[in-house]
Amino acid sequence: MVQHNQLKKGDVLSVAQIAGIQGAKITSQLIPLCHSIPLDKVNINLKLDANRCAVVIEATCHSEGKTGVEMEALVAASVTALTVYDMCKAVTHDIVIEEIGRA
Repeated sequence: MVQHNQLKKGDVLSVAQIAGIQGAKITSQLIPLCHSIPLDKVNINLKLDANRCAVVIEATCHSEGKTGVEMEALVAASVTALTVYDMCKAVTHDIVIEEIGRA
C-alpha cells in the first residue's frame, strides 16, 4: 500500500521524509542539554524492502560546526520512522521500529 500511495493519509515516504528533516532541525528542543547546531544539510533516504515488508531509513546530517551531528541524525531517523508508523497504523498495528543507531 505504501509503494502505490494507497494510504488514506497520503504519500507516506514523502511526508516521513519532511518530518525527519523537521525533527533534525529541532533536536536541541527535544533532547535536554543537546546543543543547537546550524545544519548545512539533512538527507533522509527511505527504501522499501519488499522481502521484509519494511521501510529502511537512513538519515544523515552535515554541519560546519565543531560538534558532531549524530543526535540530529538519530532524531531525524526516529521521527521519520514514527511518521511511517503513524501513517500506516490504520492498516496494521504490527509495525515494529527497530535498529536505530549509528552506522
